[in-house]
Amino acid sequence: MTKDELEKILWSIALPGFPQLLDGKIAKGVLFIGLEILINVQSNFNTAIMLSFQGKMEKAAELTNYQWLMFYPCLYFFAMWDAYRDAIGEKKPFMFMPFAFSAYLVTVGVMYSTTFRIKNVLLGPIWLPMICAPIGLGVGLMLMKVTKRFIRSEDQN
Repeated sequence: MTKDELEKILWSIALPGFPQLLDGKIAKGVLFIGLEILINVQSNFNTAIMLSFQGKMEKAAELTNYQWLMFYPCLYFFAMWDAYRDAIGEKKPFMFMPFAFSAYLVTVGVMYSTTFRIKNVLLGPIWLPMICAPIGLGVGLMLMKVTKRFIRSEDQN
C-alpha cells in the first residue's frame, strides 16, 4: 500500500468524503459528508458511540435509530472504496470485494446488535459491528483471490 492509498483510507475512516475533497472532487465529497452527517444525526450514532465507550450498551441500543443506522455501513465502506480506487489510479479486478463484504457484515452486526451477547454481555450497536468489519474484510479478500484464480483458470481453458 502506498502512502497516498494509506492517507486516503485513513481520512475516509475519519470522515467519509474527506479524501474526495482532497482530490478536488468537491460535489462527491460534500455529498458523502452530508449523507454521513444526516445518517449520523438521525440514527443518534454519536450518542451510541459515547454510551458504548462508557460501557452503557443497553442504553446505546435503546437510543439508536436502527432504521437510519442500517444505511451507515454501506455509505461508509462505499466512500472508503471510492477513495481507495481513486488513490490507486488503476482498476484492480474485484478490489471492491473487501469493502463490499465489510459493509455487508457490519450491516448484519447492526441488525443483531440488540440481541447478540458474548458471555451474557451485550456488545451493542458499536462493538458488534466493529467486530464484524475485519471479518468482512477477510471474507472479501479471500473471495477476491478465489474469484481471480477462477477467472484465470477459465481464461486458460
